[in-house]
Amino acid sequence: MRAVLTRVRSASVEIDGRIKGQIGKGFLVLLGVHESDGEKEAEKIADKICGLRIFEDENGKMNVNPMDAGAASILLISQFTLFADCKSRRPGFSKAARPEKAIPLYEKVIALCREKGFEVQTGEFGADMLVASENDGPLTILLDTNEL
Repeated sequence: MRAVLTRVRSASVEIDGRIKGQIGKGFLVLLGVHESDGEKEAEKIADKICGLRIFEDENGKMNVNPMDAGAASILLISQFTLFADCKSRRPGFSKAARPEKAIPLYEKVIALCREKGFEVQTGEFGADMLVASENDGPLTILLDTNEL
């Protein structure tokens, strides 16, 4: 799995002119599922997302996890394009998991984050979405379960 995680002051997702999900302080996460991913990868990435210490402590050092920083909100958006093959000018997406595999794993990550006490808002798998965010920092991190 791959995730692009951005620390945000706020984020929202709109579908067909209506807000589907929105959060205040927390993380906007774009999540891609690879064709070879399984439950192990879902557990790895959920654990990493929820435990990242990227909020500042009293000394201005990134040393505080989101729960302790009062930022236990995640807007989680499915993003198959994170596995784009851009060798040619037209991206290919054959490495991204098909919906029948990706949806249950995406939902597993959502459930795992909720089990850890996070408020999780979502987009809609496969929908045309408008995502807005107010980046805090800005601070954006790439996560890949092959590197965790």
